[in-house]
Amino acid sequence: MQPAEERNQEALPVGALGIIALDSCRELGEKINRYIVKWRTDRQHAHQESPQLMEYARDNYLLKTSVPRFGTGEAKGVIYDSVRGDDLYILVDVCNYSITYTMNGIVNHMSPDDHFNDLKRIIAAIGGKARRISVIMPFLYESRQHKRSQRESLDCAIALQELVNMGVENIITFDAHDPRVQNSIPLHGFETIQPVYQFIKGLFRAAPDFCISPDRLMIISPDEGAAGRAVYMANVLGVDMGMFYKRRDYTRIVNGRNPIVAHEFLGANVAGKDVVIIDDMISSGDSVLEVARELKRLNANRIFICSTFGLFTNGLEKFDKAYEEGLFYALLTTNLVYQTPQLLSKPYYTGCDLSKFLALIIDTLNHDGSMSDLLSPMDRITRFLAKKGIVVKE
Repeated sequence: MQPAEERNQEALPVGALGIIALDSCRELGEKINRYIVKWRTDRQHAHQESPQLMEYARDNYLLKTSVPRFGTGEAKGVIYDSVRGDDLYILVDVCNYSITYTMNGIVNHMSPDDHFNDLKRIIAAIGGKARRISVIMPFLYESRQHKRSQRESLDCAIALQELVNMGVENIITFDAHDPRVQNSIPLHGFETIQPVYQFIKGLFRAAPDFCISPDRLMIISPDEGAAGRAVYMANVLGVDMGMFYKRRDYTRIVNGRNPIVAHEFLGANVAGKDVVIIDDMISSGDSVLEVARELKRLNANRIFICSTFGLFTNGLEKFDKAYEEGLFYALLTTNLVYQTPQLLSKPYYTGCDLSKFLALIIDTLNHDGSMSDLLSPMDRITRFLAKKGIVVKE
């Protein structure tokens, strides 16, 4: 199979490319735009004389939009550029709480609900004039409310259905809490991507002497829900994995959940080994630090924490303290959600930039290309490790 980069030189685009980066994703959108501008400026397309490629190479693919608000807090979506016949990609970060708005003279930080409603406003402003609409929502809105266990709302499924009913054809997300939520929109495109390749590169940046060997490395799942991620990464690297399960007190409910009594470890001996704890998100951080503490009690060597989404809802103080205690060696998250300047300045933090990968996804989909080789990064991982002189045994 040809790499996506080569296929994109031969296939005609679905329509003129347009990228809408909402305020929550402005910086990420600008990085993506720069990559695509460079690729298409340098690319020698096989059909470059075709009328369909008149607007193929441009100096900007970002469309000008805004979501102004009235004094009551109500808003409207406005698009200032033409979108007729365009293949549109809308980026939104529903976790970006740094954006504020004024309501009745009071400053409010935007919630995920606010960001999702702004997304719908922009889709409504398109008014059905685009050829195709795809939404790139790295952190899937309401993804932790994906199933019903009592009389409660199914927010994630309802949100997905709202989007496709408004004309969205493809929804691209990362590390969905439970990918089975896509069953709510079975006739539409839904892709959930795991940034394992970017984490592996980040681990070597955090520790140049990082060693991939069954005798010196182990991948750890902090709970049963993240086991699939750990199994995949362990199999890709050819090392062992272990997992914790959360023993809960089902006689009490605290903050809407049964409190965790203890983390019980299942797996081989971790003594003397580097370990990588991999999960989809860090919320408060209590669980992942408790797992790290337990691994240290089991005499693990260096502990690397990898999480797609670093939310840090209770701040970074506990991570600062844990790092000073030697509880973990490095913390890796992606730029798919808002990163505070404080986080970026921490000595233990290593960021994993997904902008180039997202640009490649957009460029490939605009050419109606297959994403199979993008969704399965095994070839890229193998090539990267080969440059490090590492051959992974099957």
